[in-house]
Amino acid sequence: MKTNRRKFISTSIVGGLAATLPLGSSAKNFGSSVETLHATSLQATSQLDEILKQPVFKKELFSFPVIIQTLELLRYGNSFLCRVRSKDGAEGMSVGHSGQLTSLYPIFTNLLQPFFINKDARDLDLLIEKVYIYKLNFRLNGMALGVPLATIEFAILDMMGRIAGKPIGQLIGDIHHPEVAVYQATEYREKPVAESMELIKRDVAEYNAKALKIKVGGLMFGTADMNAVGPAGRTETIIPLVRKTFGDKMVLYADSNGFYSVKEAIRVGKLLEENRFEFFEEPVPFDWYEETKQVADALTIPVAGGEQEYSLHGFRWLIANDGLQIVQPDYFYFGGMIRAMKVARMAQAFGKSCTPHMTGGDLGFLYMMHFVSALPNALPYHEFKGFKTNVVFECKTSPLQSVNGLVKVPTGPGSGVEIDPEFIRKHLVL
Repeated sequence: MKTNRRKFISTSIVGGLAATLPLGSSAKNFGSSVETLHATSLQATSQLDEILKQPVFKKELFSFPVIIQTLELLRYGNSFLCRVRSKDGAEGMSVGHSGQLTSLYPIFTNLLQPFFINKDARDLDLLIEKVYIYKLNFRLNGMALGVPLATIEFAILDMMGRIAGKPIGQLIGDIHHPEVAVYQATEYREKPVAESMELIKRDVAEYNAKALKIKVGGLMFGTADMNAVGPAGRTETIIPLVRKTFGDKMVLYADSNGFYSVKEAIRVGKLLEENRFEFFEEPVPFDWYEETKQVADALTIPVAGGEQEYSLHGFRWLIANDGLQIVQPDYFYFGGMIRAMKVARMAQAFGKSCTPHMTGGDLGFLYMMHFVSALPNALPYHEFKGFKTNVVFECKTSPLQSVNGLVKVPTGPGSGVEIDPEFIRKHLVL
């Protein structure tokens, strides 16, 4: 199926190019096959560039300016909250990524916070773009800039949703998924197979998951020998064992976190194909674009990636050149839902799916659900690492529980949750 789709996309673009040639043009006049492929790539990237120009945030929902008066980062131990207020008294709040902001909060306060003050929040698309230029912030591309920026964006989306009386999903798209089916993301790659299997079975049972992702190989760059197969042949044992344990009805995915060389990725990919896994995530290091495409071309299992990708144009290359069949922007690492939705739109234009990478902890599961709710090209299942959080909050429109692997997306305005005032008061403004 994947091969046919890839061939269709390529043929369609080449056909479109041929249609623009004068009548009677020969293959010689059209140029060499290399020139043809280059022209095909140029047309593809041109199409994607047009998509990138289209706004995501629904500015038309707001008749009057919403001027940001204050933007604060609050801290209590390793807990971070972002609070934004408009000059008219509207307020929004988000929960930051504690695992990252502990190191990155000075970027928020020094390089991002000043930019947003006195700006019109209706221009959120443009603000997210321009803040990369402010104080040459683009030099911090990646999680260093993405995590603090996403924290700000989520708070602004919460505020704007409360003003409009709409959930976040309706500010960045239409609601396609009022419920989100989740896959259980597991770790445990450093443990022996028998111990790993017991932990995986425990996690699947806790949330009654219908889909599961396992780790294969070792940690990225965990060995000097990039041809290594992982800890003591673990991968070769656990792939068929997981299929046998959970049966044919369980949807299975695998993630190597960029561990393999091209040769080893293809070998492991074929083993995943034999056991009917449905995607292979980051088979080689994430920034090996050409090598990612080589793996994708050699396999029928869809190749997924994007957790570590920080560039819109990086995604553009991978989509235009058919290096990925499934895009996985991380809504925190990548700088928020607006940028992630631009990636999803590019993927949709080329017949590809999107499922966000979900960072763990805090309220990551909440932001995942709002983003997925608005995805027209969503995969059937999405990454989930449990509801465990230290944040004290109330949600009146969803129990935020997994029922037969489905989680209801909150329908209240903004994020749809109210953070406990006593919990907020424990935090001090940085």
